[in-house]
Amino acid sequence: MSFLKHERALVHPNAKIGDGTRIWANANILEGAIIGEHCNICDGCYVEKGAVIGNHVTLKNGVAVFDGVTLADDVFVGAGVAFINDRNPRSHRSDAWVLEKTLVQKGATIGANATVMCGITIGTYAVVGAGAVVVKNVPDYNIVIGNPAKWAGYACCCGRTLGAVFRCTCGASYQLSQSKIIPL
Repeated sequence: MSFLKHERALVHPNAKIGDGTRIWANANILEGAIIGEHCNICDGCYVEKGAVIGNHVTLKNGVAVFDGVTLADDVFVGAGVAFINDRNPRSHRSDAWVLEKTLVQKGATIGANATVMCGITIGTYAVVGAGAVVVKNVPDYNIVIGNPAKWAGYACCCGRTLGAVFRCTCGASYQLSQSKIIPL
């Protein structure tokens, strides 16, 4: 496999890194981490064993992706986003600890400094606003903002907000069916 590793990045030889991925300074990729092709892992990121990152994913500076977190293809994660994988953290791990998995589906965007609780799914092409605290599932193409994150509209697959007629300036059209947005 051929990927770019900055001289100050730490990449364990048993991490799986896809072709064309770039790993920048002070990133730390642990044994057992899986990162797809053509990703951009920016300065100071941390990817733990058990984390799975798809193809064409961007992690901006200072993002930690822990065990149990899966990022599908084409996901964008802004600087300083925090993924939580332990609902009841303690400095020592007991046998009662349960890993709650988090899934971020294809094309979703998570804004800078958002916090994503464990055990949830962020839907396809959903948008999480900067600084939002996500404590429940975010449906496909939905936009959420605030603390706790609340619905704020619908997003196109290009990332723009959809208006009342569900047409985007990029030319894509959608319809609302049974409280879900469906691309036409």
